[in-house]
Amino acid sequence: MKMGKRASEPDVAEFISTIAAGNNAQLMVVACTATAGLTTLGLIAASHQTGGRLVCIVKENEELQSSMQALNQEANHVEFVIGDAQSLLSNEYKSADFVVIDCNIDDHEGNLEAMQNEREKNTVVLGYNAYWKDSWAWSRSNTSLLPIGEGLLLMRVAAKCENRGGGGGGGRRSRWVVKVDKCTGEEHVFRIRSPGGTGRVVKA
Repeated sequence: MKMGKRASEPDVAEFISTIAAGNNAQLMVVACTATAGLTTLGLIAASHQTGGRLVCIVKENEELQSSMQALNQEANHVEFVIGDAQSLLSNEYKSADFVVIDCNIDDHEGNLEAMQNEREKNTVVLGYNAYWKDSWAWSRSNTSLLPIGEGLLLMRVAAKCENRGGGGGGGRRSRWVVKVDKCTGEEHVFRIRSPGGTGRVVKA
């Protein structure tokens, strides 16, 4: 996937959509701060490819109405839920295998923290707008900060059965590599599977 040096929001949506489709996500959940937009549209496109469900969490009824209006007919492919994102992600949607969180959301650190606990499935978590409110400072060893759009946190969380199991870390893990073309300034993002090691971002 090729992205310009100053990646715009549509690039972020396209990237998220590609990751969701590439991971064959079956239950995708996006937590928005306000009106659902391009990121949600990208996940709708991914759901068409994977046959998975897409849930959009909004805080209030006003956001629900504006999101449905913004998405127009595409809103028919989304299950909207009004409520507290952290509580919903920790309980009702514990089995989600792909979660997207706007880092402008209230207590975004709490939402990201909630994703670390008792997951029923291996989960890919993406936090966009990560440069805002210094979300990048939250990054942990299992989190990569990708220089895409306004910053994109990527975290892979193992299911609780894998966290408790033995095996000495024999599973395959992924790392993200970002290479920058010095002539054009274009960024090329790749995912590489390896026998071990934590995810990281490497700039050439």
